[in-house]
Amino acid sequence: MALIVHKYGGTSMGSTERIRLVAKRVAKWARAGHQMVVVPSAMSGETNRLLGLAKELSPQHEDSAHQRELDMLASTGEQASSALLAIALQAEGIEAVSYAGWQVPIRTNNAFTKARIESIDDQRVRQDLQAGRVVIITGFQGVDEDNNITTLGRGGSDTSAVAVAAALKAHECLIFTDVDGVYTSDPRVVPEARRLKTVSFEEMLEMASLGSKVLQIRSVEFAGKYKVPLRVLSSFTEWDIDIDEEAQSGTLITFEEDEQMEQAIVSGIAFNRDEAKISVISVPDKPGIAYQILGAVAQANIEVDMIIQNISKDGKTDFSFTVHRNDYSRAMDLLKAKVLPALGNPDVSGDTKICKVSIVGIGMRSHVGVASKMFRSLSEEGINIQMISTSEIKTSVVIDEKYMELAVRALHKAFDLEQNQA
Repeated sequence: MALIVHKYGGTSMGSTERIRLVAKRVAKWARAGHQMVVVPSAMSGETNRLLGLAKELSPQHEDSAHQRELDMLASTGEQASSALLAIALQAEGIEAVSYAGWQVPIRTNNAFTKARIESIDDQRVRQDLQAGRVVIITGFQGVDEDNNITTLGRGGSDTSAVAVAAALKAHECLIFTDVDGVYTSDPRVVPEARRLKTVSFEEMLEMASLGSKVLQIRSVEFAGKYKVPLRVLSSFTEWDIDIDEEAQSGTLITFEEDEQMEQAIVSGIAFNRDEAKISVISVPDKPGIAYQILGAVAQANIEVDMIIQNISKDGKTDFSFTVHRNDYSRAMDLLKAKVLPALGNPDVSGDTKICKVSIVGIGMRSHVGVASKMFRSLSEEGINIQMISTSEIKTSVVIDEKYMELAVRALHKAFDLEQNQA
């Protein structure tokens, strides 16, 4: 039979009763003859609880001086859930063993709290699988070259699962979540949103990068690089659902763009509330200015999303970009302290009340007028566009945060996404 990787999120692991149900589901797959590797997240709320304790002890707990210890602390959540799942599986009569990331080992760089996976040694895991054991590996974490425990950042358990699946050349990686697949938009915002049976890797990558919370973007990047088949499905279906039915449920992220998929011009509407905009006003319009501004930001490990530079006037230009809202204050402080003085102290302004709304679809490659239809729809709702970004299969706009839900619903209707595709 096949080698299958299951990943379970924090909600799925949220209590001993839910862990018991996860164990029953995994046991079902193991009894069907599959070699099983499971990557669980920490129990829901546990990572926040642990980091809250650190904050009580040091309000500056996120400073670089504390990051190694934060990784030591945060990694214990996944270790606990992995051990509990192994115990639950053993109670089901299934031989199981749990490993922390450093025991595999999963090797990472040394960027504490935001580490990236560099390699995975699969020898120990394969020996256990050949011996008939279910192997449980902590998500979210690894170990650097100095044997320090590292974590991959929020959502890193998805990345761990896909990386493990890639290393083991798994038949498929099943991401069990609290939703039953990928939707045309968030059903909480658009009640008419419908579940997609399949979505291309490229579309899923764009949706993840644009704010869809179903999969973490780094996990999708990993899947694309190593061609790992992914399926997103719900852990809240009955655990004893027929295994063949379960294996075909949810949404398959595919690498094949068949004719049926290409009929959908737009496959989904993504949005992100976590954006903030920074504008540096009237800077010299000359080579190297963009690097002077953004180079320092990048060196501080702050990710920049959308960028726009206005037309030059009198040798000056305005330069705007967006960052994650959590990085806004740090980015502003950095600019004021290190960047702006070298540019003659130009004015800088910021806006934390913005959001990004995007349309995504591989069909956009072969259809004209898609962006103009988006702009017309927003115009008819009286929504002003502040920034625009495009690629082959997506168009994103920055708008005032208060119009986000109106914009998403209007675009979902404009592109007929509530209708089942032929």
